[in-house]
Amino acid sequence: QVQLVESGGGLVQPGGSLRLSCAASGNILSITVMGWYRQSPGKKRELVARIISDGNTNYADSVKGRFTISRDSAGNTVYLKMNSLKPEDTAVYYCYWRINFSDVWGQGTQVTVAS
Repeated sequence: QVQLVESGGGLVQPGGSLRLSCAASGNILSITVMGWYRQSPGKKRELVARIISDGNTNYADSVKGRFTISRDSAGNTVYLKMNSLKPEDTAVYYCYWRINFSDVWGQGTQVTVAS
């Protein structure tokens, strides 16, 4: 069974930075997508950023130029570096991977941007 464990959320002031991490464990045979979604109260879960297996990245328009998704050389951890954070970035951030042709989600980590 594959599991994703997230870390790095918290409270930060507007304009600040945070880095989220998501580490995978278990029997991993293939990884197609590694990414981050977020969900605010009353809103649908939305894609924030993702890395495709060929290395291409996609970002939501709202975070382009501020967030950067990356992975470690072993391919078992994905990061989301968030700069210039805004109050509207406040949400629960979920790690999402497509592993062994199945969708796997992390438990979510709260990011709160407030002064």
